[in-house]
Amino acid sequence: MYNQVAADMLSVEEARDKILALVSVLEEEECLLLDTVGQVLAQDIVSSIDVPPLDNSAMDGYAVRYKDVRGATFKKPKELQIAGLLAAGQLAYQEVKSGTAIRIMTGAPIPPGADTVVPFEETDEEERKSGGYSLDSVSIRKEVPWGFSVRSAGEDVRNGDLVLSKGVTLRPSELGMLASLGYQRIPVIRRPVVAILATGEELLEPGQKASLGKIYDSNSYSVAASVLRCGGIPKMLGIARDTPESINLKLDKGLEADLVVTSAGVSKGDYDIVKYLLAQRGEITFWSVRMRPAKPLAFGMLRGVGNKALPLLGLPGNPVSAMVAFEVFGRCAILKMMGRSNLERPVIEAVLEDKLSNHDGRRVYARAIIKNRNGTYYAKLTGPQGSNLLTSMIRANGLAICPENVQVLDVGERVKVCMLDWDEETI
Repeated sequence: MYNQVAADMLSVEEARDKILALVSVLEEEECLLLDTVGQVLAQDIVSSIDVPPLDNSAMDGYAVRYKDVRGATFKKPKELQIAGLLAAGQLAYQEVKSGTAIRIMTGAPIPPGADTVVPFEETDEEERKSGGYSLDSVSIRKEVPWGFSVRSAGEDVRNGDLVLSKGVTLRPSELGMLASLGYQRIPVIRRPVVAILATGEELLEPGQKASLGKIYDSNSYSVAASVLRCGGIPKMLGIARDTPESINLKLDKGLEADLVVTSAGVSKGDYDIVKYLLAQRGEITFWSVRMRPAKPLAFGMLRGVGNKALPLLGLPGNPVSAMVAFEVFGRCAILKMMGRSNLERPVIEAVLEDKLSNHDGRRVYARAIIKNRNGTYYAKLTGPQGSNLLTSMIRANGLAICPENVQVLDVGERVKVCMLDWDEETI
């Protein structure tokens, strides 16, 4: 019987496809460079300069003519007259003539006439300093190859190069490159604003005095943190009581967002009214998925400001169910809105250290801790898997997946794990 019930539900993939079909990439905006980490570049970036702009030194040393140091050894050094000093940021006007050298710092431009840099370590500079000798000249004690430690103009980027393509997700390396090209502001796909609403008569805001029969609202904060983590901007709507008036009032405050996420009120209880209100204010798409935890789920479109279609994702009320449902469905929706092409978490294979059971034909997402031992990943369940146990999520860095058509995965079998964290300290 349960298999027939499960068969009547949507699969995870079907549900996710329905959500993604109704979610669109947002428009672009121009942002300060440091505010764009994790955002998607909205236009191609073509360099208008060479990087580096001039030939420059890769290390501290002496700029010389190669022919003047050819054949130099510790026993038969080549002595050169020091003609000057060049620091990074200075322009090189003085020519290196035959028999001379210019003391040069890392990043300083190569002076005219020079073609090679000899590191300080290959000279007698330190001995001259410590012995109180004149620094008008220096002895080169080792021949280095022609062009040694010279970085060519345009070695990294040339004027006219396509440096970054539209659609790239911006990481610290991309921001560093953009800064090296002189960009202060760049065009990116904007971050979605996600309105977050908790529902339930039993809920208290954190900070309020505890009361018997009441619980603190954790879902709003775990969801908001998840929104932040994947690049969105959370907008907290607070707690709505289990009445149409309260829920509608709170929903009205989120109609200018790009996505509304609610928690609780999507099951079959007497007070689970979110999906019914959604039907009045828009259109229901589905509310039952073949997965555990997080079977009850609502998704539809609200009529937003200016009659704009506004997607709403209704999560279950249990804390773990809400987090897993957001991870599976909400995260990918936000990433698509941001223009990301890869919407999936890393998935690895691990050896099970606990039996993983599936008793009702739904896909199981079990909280697990993954460890890497000598190149093999091992998955150990975090303990009891009740959907009310947030401690099971605290201990987990991955979700071990038991497919719908598998009743049991035994100890020692391999299991696919969706990694929630990829931290070498935990794996």
